[in-house]
Amino acid sequence: MKIVVLAGGLSSERAVSLVTGSGVCRALRARGHRAVLVDLYLGLPDAPADLETLFDAPDGLCPSARIDTQAPDLEAVKRSRPSGGDSHIGPRVLDICALADVVFIGLHGQDGEDGRIQAVLDLMGVPYTGSGHLASAVAMDKAVSKQIMDSAGIPTPKWQLLDYTSADVERLAAELPMPCVVKTVGGGSSLGVYLPEDRPALKEALEQVLRYGSRVLVEERIFGRELTVAVLGERWLPAVETVPAGKDFDYAAKYQAGAAEETCPAHITDAEMTAAGELALRVHRALGLEVYSRTDMILDKDGQLWCLEANSLPGMTPTSFVPKEAAAVGMSYEELCEEIVRQSCQLKRRAY
Repeated sequence: MKIVVLAGGLSSERAVSLVTGSGVCRALRARGHRAVLVDLYLGLPDAPADLETLFDAPDGLCPSARIDTQAPDLEAVKRSRPSGGDSHIGPRVLDICALADVVFIGLHGQDGEDGRIQAVLDLMGVPYTGSGHLASAVAMDKAVSKQIMDSAGIPTPKWQLLDYTSADVERLAAELPMPCVVKTVGGGSSLGVYLPEDRPALKEALEQVLRYGSRVLVEERIFGRELTVAVLGERWLPAVETVPAGKDFDYAAKYQAGAAEETCPAHITDAEMTAAGELALRVHRALGLEVYSRTDMILDKDGQLWCLEANSLPGMTPTSFVPKEAAAVGMSYEELCEEIVRQSCQLKRRAY
């Protein structure tokens, strides 16, 4: 199959996406597919007249990608595109997508996980991997997904949505219940997430999170064991337990070797494992997700599971949670990528 792996983009999770995309592209090429990686934002400014030839480009145009301890400088990324312009879709991107049998969406965050590129591909009639545009948008917006969880009876920490400016920070820092979690409604990779331990820290968190937008989610902080459970098709995979080496599981801890201890399968009882898996399936179905997803949850000291959020495009770097969970049931990274493509190609996308 001719497969375009879309990665990069103009998101704070750009670096993670490029590592995801490179891993996926190489895995699919190893399975015999004519896969090529295309950066959604930078595009193909020097592409040949015959784009078909790119499907046979050496190493699928995969860059030498890595994840640093800090999120990428997006202004520098903008300056690096010779064509400039305000479009988040680079030159020739849609042209080569139109030639593909399927587009593997290896994007994270803005433009990829929020349903926008899925909507574009739907309008073009181009098949793609994972969830549709509407479910992607719902899962990306933490406030909307929380409302659906509440209506579906899915246990999730008490929460409230705030829309404020810096002038409101002092008052909010004095009034909001503690302990709490402060997070942007549309972030990922633990960016824009704060775990204040006292009111001065809460004030700072409320100020810092405004960098991501004025809509902010504040939820009750539940203490316990951090679990994440992937869904693949109609089954759940074994839970991973994460224990950060430091106090918090932030961007650096998520992607740097030795920054967190990850156990898969998690050392929990069979009953707890089943309950976590069934909860992930409930969330997956309630949000309308398709093919694969990952749900993050907390197992508290009383054995109660609390759903934090769902990810419609979970990380697919070779060391990410979903590949680890797949490996725990005997599925290699290459087989996982192939299975995602296979299931996605079977979907009949609904037109809205």
